[in-house]
Amino acid sequence: MAPKDTSYIEWAHQTAAEKKTHVSFPQLKYPSLRDGGFRDPVQWLEGKAMDDGAEGLWRVRDGLFDFNDFLDKHPGGSEWLELSKGTDITEAFETHHLNPVVEKMLEKYYVRDAKTPRNSPFTFEEDGFYRTLKRAVRKEIEKIPASERRKPNYIIDGLFATTLISSVISCWAANYWVVMISYLVASLSLAWTCIASHSYIHIRSNWRMYLFNLTLWSYRDFRVSHALSHHLYPNTLMDLEVSAFEPIVFWNPRKKPIYSYLTIVIECIFFPFSTTLNFLKRFVSNFVRKNFFKRHYRWHDGVGFLLPIFMYIVSGTTFYHAVTSWMWIVCTGSFIFMSIGSNAAHHHPKIFKDGDQLREKTVDWGMHELEAVMDRKDINGSLFTSMTFFGDHALHHLFPTLDQVVLRNLYPVFLEHCKKFRANFRLTSSFDLFIGQMQMAVKENPTLLDENQ
Repeated sequence: MAPKDTSYIEWAHQTAAEKKTHVSFPQLKYPSLRDGGFRDPVQWLEGKAMDDGAEGLWRVRDGLFDFNDFLDKHPGGSEWLELSKGTDITEAFETHHLNPVVEKMLEKYYVRDAKTPRNSPFTFEEDGFYRTLKRAVRKEIEKIPASERRKPNYIIDGLFATTLISSVISCWAANYWVVMISYLVASLSLAWTCIASHSYIHIRSNWRMYLFNLTLWSYRDFRVSHALSHHLYPNTLMDLEVSAFEPIVFWNPRKKPIYSYLTIVIECIFFPFSTTLNFLKRFVSNFVRKNFFKRHYRWHDGVGFLLPIFMYIVSGTTFYHAVTSWMWIVCTGSFIFMSIGSNAAHHHPKIFKDGDQLREKTVDWGMHELEAVMDRKDINGSLFTSMTFFGDHALHHLFPTLDQVVLRNLYPVFLEHCKKFRANFRLTSSFDLFIGQMQMAVKENPTLLDENQ
């Protein structure tokens, strides 16, 4: 119990600092390997395996399962199971599988019960918000025509084609203004292609997910940092998309260094090089981590170099000019991508961050997702902006394997369930979220969750 002269929040922060526990969920372990090192997906997976009690297998709820014989049979591709081996995949299992038939399949691979309690505060009760909504959503999906489902493919394919054409023109044209315009178009279309491809990373393996690697990033890494970390544990200490920015940018309410007031300047300096730095970090890992190349490199890590080769061959320019033009495009595209992503939905004083006091220690997973998200009314209006600005974000978090066409058709049943369960779905503007992100970068004092309502 907190001392009488100390608030609960102050006491919780002091206790967390001393014991390295979650602030909002003090009954949980402080994530192993969270601080220090490269703060990358490989390190995150290793730390999670240390905390989850999966004993080298796959954990779902309180059971351990051996999916080794199922790897090549997994409809979503073997990579999902390869990456998550040795960890608790309960949240991923629940949110990536809408068909209840998978529950019966699960029984075939059961090994034994886990020896330790689950290291997660989230619940999936049969009559809770998320599972009730999931059953209703499954019925709604069946009503959507197949022809509608192809529209996202047309958009991302068009963005990819625009990237290729404008990139070639940027190093082929002689006129300065044609070069500048094509360079800017190439940078923007590359960033939008990357954002749009992120939806394809969430689903079964497909060729469009490789477009993410055009930025020199790794879609395989992004499956960990985004799909397995951020999506399942948003704004908690287990969210790699928050911790990976520390100590450059701090979004959780904590005591912060004086340079946090220069966050917008720091972001303008860092964002253009973020994808390149991620590529270099993976490269350095080959020399400092045992068997890193063999375990974590795949052929598609070289996809990013296909764009400058294409620019060089088609434009007929010198190799040096093609490479320098490409680097300008990649860096500008990186700045656009990171700027859109950091201001998309999760950083605002009214959004939950680890440190905020909760009404209860355990919470329905779907209810938590909505506490950690705010949607943008100026982005959700069209399919194109939704695909290129991380729109329909709340529904995307709840059902990551569904594309934006499907998500847009789910709003009636979604809003009905939000009202029934009093879920905290909120809409605001992009400008408000931009200001909110700046406020969170300097915010030190957490708030009561009730104040967010």
